[in-house]
Amino acid sequence: MDQLSRLPESERKRLNEISRDVIGSAIKVHTVLGPGLLESAYEACLEHELRRRGHTVLRQVILPVIFDGLEVDLGYRIDLIVDNDVLLELKACENIAPVHRSQLTSYLKLSQRHLGLLINFHVYSLKDGIVRIVNSF
Repeated sequence: MDQLSRLPESERKRLNEISRDVIGSAIKVHTVLGPGLLESAYEACLEHELRRRGHTVLRQVILPVIFDGLEVDLGYRIDLIVDNDVLLELKACENIAPVHRSQLTSYLKLSQRHLGLLINFHVYSLKDGIVRIVNSF
């Protein structure tokens, strides 16, 4: 069962619609650019495409670590945040490693958000490079 099921139906629906639009936008970017470029190229183009589709997009958002009331900026950055709710962690690497999943899971927890997409553009078919991660914190 998807952990988003704990959210109100309207919120689940909204997050799923954003997710679908992000995936469609990422597929468009990947179709045009193909694999093999730097992550920053995909990030800029995906940001542009999402804005073109009417989404609010924040790029390279600072994510401090908060421990026991102490806030520490250690240089963590979220690649993109769509409509203030869906985190995107973009990669351009051979394979998605377990550490990449852990990274996005931690970012979701630290930012207190429920849904994230890990997108690896260095694949032949983008559907093989997308991982959806849900956090119920």
